[in-house]
Amino acid sequence: MTFAIEDLFIGNIARMQRIFTDEEVKICEKLTRDNSPVYNLNEDIWKNYYDQPIVPGLLAEGLINQVISEKLPGVACLLLQKELIFYLPVYVGDIITAELEIIDINVERNWVTQKVTCINQSGSEVIKGQVVIVIVTNQN
Repeated sequence: MTFAIEDLFIGNIARMQRIFTDEEVKICEKLTRDNSPVYNLNEDIWKNYYDQPIVPGLLAEGLINQVISEKLPGVACLLLQKELIFYLPVYVGDIITAELEIIDINVERNWVTQKVTCINQSGSEVIKGQVVIVIVTNQN
């Protein structure tokens, strides 16, 4: 379901779940050229900080963008601002649920502010923050 800004209201919530794979991490590394050894199973440096290699933050953020583009609002929009805190690492194989809740709407500017909460399969909050998007409209 897609929404026009007039259809949105404060308190709207959308959720999606995703399991991140090692293959996705490799593709993300290739596309972003972020070759940090903390993502690589063949390196040992991650063992100093984590239980296993982690999923790049940019890849984890992709789930947030997916909720925006597919569910809330589910229409063409641009990301204006994001403020995210990564409380815990996201590991390959984790089941991450991203929940976005509308907390402000500026109809004149077509801006929507959403609270972001991501939890893992254990119910631990891994990412929290907010995003501001502008809904792109056809102006003929």
